[in-house]
Amino acid sequence: MRLKLWAPCAEKVEVAVQGTRLPMDRVQDGKWESVSPLYLHGADYCIVLDREFPIPDPRSAWQPKGVNGPSRILDHGRFRWTDDGWQAPPLSSAVVYELHVGTFSPEGTFEGAARFLDHLKDLGVTHVELMPVNGFSGTRGWGYDGVNLFAPHQAYGGPEGLKTLVDACHGKGLAVILDVVYNHLGPEGNYLERFGPYLTDRHPSPWGKSVNFDGPQSDEVRRFFCDNALMWLRHYHFDGLRVDAVHAIVDTSAVHILEQLSSEVKALGSELGRHLVLIAESALNDPRVVRPREIGGYGVDAQWSDDFHHALHVALTGERNGYYVDFQGLCDVAKALTRAFVYDGRYSEFRGRSHGRPVEGLSGHRFLAFLQNHDQVGNRAQGERLGHMVSTGLLKTAAALMIFSPFVPMLFQGEEWGAATPFQYFTDHQDTDLGKAVSEGRKREFAGFGWDAAQIPDPQTESTFKRSVLRWGEKVSEPHKGILHWYRDCIRLRKSIPSLLDGRMDRVRVSYDEKRRWLAMERGSVTVACNFSRDPQWVPLQCARTLRIILRSEEDGEKVDGRFGGVSLPSESVAVLESAPQWENAPLV
Repeated sequence: MRLKLWAPCAEKVEVAVQGTRLPMDRVQDGKWESVSPLYLHGADYCIVLDREFPIPDPRSAWQPKGVNGPSRILDHGRFRWTDDGWQAPPLSSAVVYELHVGTFSPEGTFEGAARFLDHLKDLGVTHVELMPVNGFSGTRGWGYDGVNLFAPHQAYGGPEGLKTLVDACHGKGLAVILDVVYNHLGPEGNYLERFGPYLTDRHPSPWGKSVNFDGPQSDEVRRFFCDNALMWLRHYHFDGLRVDAVHAIVDTSAVHILEQLSSEVKALGSELGRHLVLIAESALNDPRVVRPREIGGYGVDAQWSDDFHHALHVALTGERNGYYVDFQGLCDVAKALTRAFVYDGRYSEFRGRSHGRPVEGLSGHRFLAFLQNHDQVGNRAQGERLGHMVSTGLLKTAAALMIFSPFVPMLFQGEEWGAATPFQYFTDHQDTDLGKAVSEGRKREFAGFGWDAAQIPDPQTESTFKRSVLRWGEKVSEPHKGILHWYRDCIRLRKSIPSLLDGRMDRVRVSYDEKRRWLAMERGSVTVACNFSRDPQWVPLQCARTLRIILRSEEDGEKVDGRFGGVSLPSESVAVLESAPQWENAPLV
């Protein structure tokens, strides 16, 4: 077997394997190679640069002893896949479910997650999105401080476990998306700079040095990250990637790294005969991210819609601290539903400048809408979920708006039953000083939100992690059982009515009353009427035909009165109505 390495800074490179050191030959442009019969599947090895201490291979596919341990050779051809002929559903018809492997199941492993796939299938999920699973320090963490980008986290089950989970998902008809982090590397176990100029201080970032995508010798850096993306899609059969915080990627090249990545992913999809997608997390409010490459865009298939979340969160909770200061209430919810970006060139108080540009000519399917995700829950002081802050009625109302929006709906683990468990920020850095610095930095980070530093859980303590593990038994008791039924019913309805699968934002009609706190969204034959007020009230509807109530959130015993011209709703509730010619003389429920 042949080992390859890029180490332009080294004068001498060796491979430490099975008690011996084998020299690597310099090839060209800082590249090194070595061929030996010792490089067999399962063999542990390390790289030795200029006779210094052994360190892991930056492209290691297997790190069984953690980020500082030896690398292990992996033969991807040994795994027996059972998903021949698998094809992911199109993103335009997707319902995405974000989960964290370590807290999704009691076991906190890939195998443990596989036990609950039937629940996701029954819920109506089509795409499972895994938070980062590449190697990071310790055993528990969110995964965004990863350093072994090519090696699945061993505590979750390593390469074999990950492939088994993806194969099981495909067997259940579920596509799988992997969250990858290309904007920074974690601090512990990060040896990349020993090998070459992977990082640069030319573009400061929240994590220190940024990734060198556009400076001297950046061609190989770009190759490293693109190869990583292609590896997950080819060898682990992922159906797509979610690229973390692309706004933190600085690339002044004529071809942005996102454009290169999207081009190479599309080419791999053609080679494999599979539909592969890229989803970005972007705070840029720049539609260029999701515009096709042919018209000057980056060619990413979709991006998360933070504006939808922020606007709806403010309308539901009244919070206006931190970045929520930029959002006003139902008026911005209406704008998000019809234009995607609330900040489309509007002045942002949080940023102290105008932000964003309009979305024009793009489908709503280019955006993922959510009420909760790992950031919006986990980056609160106590990791509170939306259900901890609002009533069950408002939670159901918000869920209906999200699921029936023109966007691709995305759920966060446990949201579908209003999980009582929080999702807090947790780490397991083995470096004591680093762990302390992370804990202190967490307290400083929340100063802008006005949260009491003393109330912020220590990320390094195991109890913070354990509090975040889902308790699956609670979903069979109220109010969780009722919330779960509501999510199932909404998802089922979305899939059954063509107008709810239409991504045309110019066909969405929204009316609202900020003072009385009601909002109505019309999408083709369907109208979603929402009462955010604590008082029952009449919600006027703009429809030329009779409307029939087909789904409603009120508790048993409460009456929803619908008739031509509007609907009478109980407090903090939602009703879904449909118009059809054959119902014009039918009695209303």
